[in-house]
Amino acid sequence: MTTSDVTTGDVTADDDLLVVEDLRVSFPGKGWRAPSNDVLDGVSLTIRPGETLGMVGESGSGKTTIGRAILGLVPVRSGAITFAGERIERATAKRRRALSKDIQVVFQDPLTSLNPSLTIGDTLSEPLLAQGYGRGEARERVGDLLDRVRLPSDAAGRLPREFSGGQRQRVAIARALAIGPKLIVCDEPVSALDLTTQKTVLDLLLEIQEQTGVSYLFVSHDLAVIRFMSHRVAVIHHGEIVETGGADEVTASPRHPYTRRLLLSAPVADVAEQRARREAFERARPR
Repeated sequence: MTTSDVTTGDVTADDDLLVVEDLRVSFPGKGWRAPSNDVLDGVSLTIRPGETLGMVGESGSGKTTIGRAILGLVPVRSGAITFAGERIERATAKRRRALSKDIQVVFQDPLTSLNPSLTIGDTLSEPLLAQGYGRGEARERVGDLLDRVRLPSDAAGRLPREFSGGQRQRVAIARALAIGPKLIVCDEPVSALDLTTQKTVLDLLLEIQEQTGVSYLFVSHDLAVIRFMSHRVAVIHHGEIVETGGADEVTASPRHPYTRRLLLSAPVADVAEQRARREAFERARPR
């Protein structure tokens, strides 16, 4: 039986929705005969229905690559990705298109992921029409989606450039929700937004999860955001997960030295505390 022959089964609250086992991803080196670059080195994780797993690490740690591997956007060298009981790491292009109903993504910069020449209504209608909705059904669903992400109904007739960054991100969230996915990969979805807008978008994601039961893989370099959003946290460093646990435990009392350095480097409002943290961070850095 090939991957494309397998259909996604039902997943109960007691099952893992997503299981990643010993995942390894390598990219070709630059230049002729250059060695490959190992980006992920034996990553394993699970996500249950209705759960948010926060993936945190510095730039270049491999956290975004995990999400892209789950989405089928990068080739997997070895390991297994199982979604709702189905192995998907080598799914065919046809099967990937079908899987998009259950696995969606919200990228960091919504402007680059929204077609500037399409109205918001057309952008939100595209995945619905592709899944067999009639045009009338699609229009009604678009109205529901705009209401859910708190955008006015007349937004459907406007272009992406007419919205603020936070509003565009809400459009991206609405598009991800359009066909009722089970899992959304959120790849730094608020890092380009100001703090007030960040809070609005994060609250919206939490509200949607409570209403729909969708699961999130939430990728961020910001421990404060990860703490706010996540049930569990996985810390990644140089392509390996070095610590996992409950969000409060990992972000307040980390065990691994790298996680402690991440916590010490996180900015705080109090100047004296920030100075003390910076000094502690310098002491904790490997020599």
